Amino acid sequence: MSTVRAHGGKFLSRKASFIRDQRGAVALEMLIVYSMLMFSLFLPLADVAIAGFRYISAWEALRGFGQYIQYDPPPDVTNASSWASTASAKADPRFPISNLQVLCGDAKAVCSAANVSAPVKYYSYTTTVTFAPMVVRSALCTSSNANPCTFTLRYTERFQ
Repeated sequence: MSTVRAHGGKFLSRKASFIRDQRGAVALEMLIVYSMLMFSLFLPLADVAIAGFRYISAWEALRGFGQYIQYDPPPDVTNASSWASTASAKADPRFPISNLQVLCGDAKAVCSAANVSAPVKYYSYTTTVTFAPMVVRSALCTSSNANPCTFTLRYTERFQ
């Protein structure tokens, strides 16, 4: 059996020297600490960040579409259905625009011959955004629909 000299000048067996020298234990513990951090902190943060980026992208698509239709108003606000279909085709394909309406008056009712003389007119439309979280599904997806991580964003903008 080989022996090794310890700090105190005593001779120890090589096995006792390895047991006494604990420098490699940190490397082994680091795997456990890293895996706990990865699954309990980093993956949920990544889910929230991805959901945030998707939400911001959908909101910016709504605003961008609003800027587009500000410069391309409907020729007749009482019959805007054909204009709405061609305008919706110009939207961001990742976030399609639905329920595009022209609203008149302070009550924000759909424009008709009765309220077309109102001085205030609005555009109103919606889009949907879908999240796909891996870890924090129960926190981000609260609905019990078939696809519980789909949310509808509504946007209203004054144009006159």
